[in-house]
Amino acid sequence: MDRRERYNDPEESLRVALEGGQSKIWTALPGIVQSFDASRMVAVVQPAINGVVRDQNGVFSSIQLPLLLDCPVFFPSGGGVTLTFPVSQGDECLVVFASRCIDSWWAQGGIQGQAELRMHDLSDGFCLPGVRSQPRKFNVSTTGAQLRTDDGEAFIELDPSSHNVIVNTPGNVTSISNNATVNASGETVINSPQIILNGAVTVNGLLTYTEGMVGSGGTHAASITGDVVANGISLVSHGHHGVQPGSGNTGGPF
Repeated sequence: MDRRERYNDPEESLRVALEGGQSKIWTALPGIVQSFDASRMVAVVQPAINGVVRDQNGVFSSIQLPLLLDCPVFFPSGGGVTLTFPVSQGDECLVVFASRCIDSWWAQGGIQGQAELRMHDLSDGFCLPGVRSQPRKFNVSTTGAQLRTDDGEAFIELDPSSHNVIVNTPGNVTSISNNATVNASGETVINSPQIILNGAVTVNGLLTYTEGMVGSGGTHAASITGDVVANGISLVSHGHHGVQPGSGNTGGPF
């Protein structure tokens, strides 16, 4: 028994009754993902805060709450576009409990009645991945929005002040879309030991290189519009030294 129940104090008795009712209301809890079903977009979550029970002798003890099954996982989305994450075992999350039973809505969507009349129940949790305890914190960029790996080695950053878009990775950058367009009013800089372009390349502007050019298949001047100048010698209007009638060879161009 709670000793306060023995007090001759109506206000204290009311407070005890209210606290007892509040103890059965679940609002939100941090949790740890135990498994994730990508095809159903649900997770099994272990609450990260223990419950407290009192035995018949009035002794309180801490117990682990049961696993929360089939928690719908929240991914930011709207307008037919969704940002997804590879939710994994051990990820921390926030579980938010609905005030009414979500079973019918979860199974059928739309507006549904209540399959059961439970309220604020552990059975009606939504999993919001992303919250972090102190042991799992990392340094967050304070200048731009990032989509990043936890170790910070790879990220895509959008800088709201300069409008720069930065892609940084120690791995490979691969495009698998049918079409990709990049529009930038400033420079576009790619720092990579090797860039591979699979397909025809069109350059609408001046092409400048500093380390030479190596290739195979030849260069066809007929496909080049305008003159080609190498070391000051024109491909279109150059001359030759030592021109003489007969079968001899001419000298070099000038």
